[in-house]
Amino acid sequence: MIFIWHNASVMRRRTKKVFARYLVIIAIAMVVVIYYAMCVRSPIRESVMFYINSGDTVTSVARRLDSQKIVFSDMAFKIAIRMRGGRVQSGEYEIPRGAPVWQIAGMFANGKIATTKIVIPEGLTILQIKDLLLNYSKLTGDVNCDDGRAVCDLADGDVFPDTYYVARGTSRLAVLELARKKMLDIKNNWMRMHRNPPAPLRGWDDVITLASIVQKETPKTSEMKIVASVYLNRLRRGMRLQADPTVVYALTDGYGDMRGEPLLRGHLKIDSPYNTYRNNGLPPAPIANVGSHAIRAVMNPADTKYLYFVADGRGGHKFSADYESHMKNHADWREIKKLNNPELESGNN
Repeated sequence: MIFIWHNASVMRRRTKKVFARYLVIIAIAMVVVIYYAMCVRSPIRESVMFYINSGDTVTSVARRLDSQKIVFSDMAFKIAIRMRGGRVQSGEYEIPRGAPVWQIAGMFANGKIATTKIVIPEGLTILQIKDLLLNYSKLTGDVNCDDGRAVCDLADGDVFPDTYYVARGTSRLAVLELARKKMLDIKNNWMRMHRNPPAPLRGWDDVITLASIVQKETPKTSEMKIVASVYLNRLRRGMRLQADPTVVYALTDGYGDMRGEPLLRGHLKIDSPYNTYRNNGLPPAPIANVGSHAIRAVMNPADTKYLYFVADGRGGHKFSADYESHMKNHADWREIKKLNNPELESGNN
């Protein structure tokens, strides 16, 4: 009896060990399967767009992913979504090539919808910005409206040039509204700080108007404070600004670009309130939409006695405090222009 009991005991221990080994093997197999399903790269060889409609269920999304061969297993996606909170958010998603199920589930659960990058450069007019937005194929809708919203009546100086990331399919008017609100926030912050602009500027509108001229005159942020000082010195002396960009604005009916045509001396006689060769003081409104560098340049101009500047042929300008030096610099600039195009002849600053 003792011998039989001993053998039975040994058999039970062996059975437990075998069973335990099977459990370990099964557990390892499950881990491998889950890892494969969750982490192995998707079979898609290039990024694809996937749209989740409002009201779509996890099951319906999983089936579509499986039918479109975006994931290896709809069940694996369901498990991943359950581990991510159990919900998918509607929207258009860009699924990268080879994205694992776990990553795809994270995108859907967190609402990481596909975005498009919108770059609005500094110095463009409203008309130019609208043309720019029309060229973004991922946006929708028109750039004009007449329903009374503020975005329907934009003027130059109303929007802030910047880089904006928006969902694909966003309307062009919504992008303009984002840029308008950002500039409005900047204006409101400035008003709350109760900062006085440099004389003889009288307020925010004057600051932005002069900043728009500075923005158009030089692409170099290092020069903006000096250019601002030139125009402020002229205003203080009662001199006309004689800023070429204001003439271009008048000639192009507010578009702000000669589209390859040269600015000639005869153009400086155009009868327009924006022509600062014929009119004293600032033009009646901004001639472009400005960035923070131009605004700061006007608010904190360089301390100079400069009254003139002219292009140096290298993307910058030569500055002078007296007319004699300016004419010498201008003669140098004319020689540079003749080398490029003998017909070019713009005005003096």
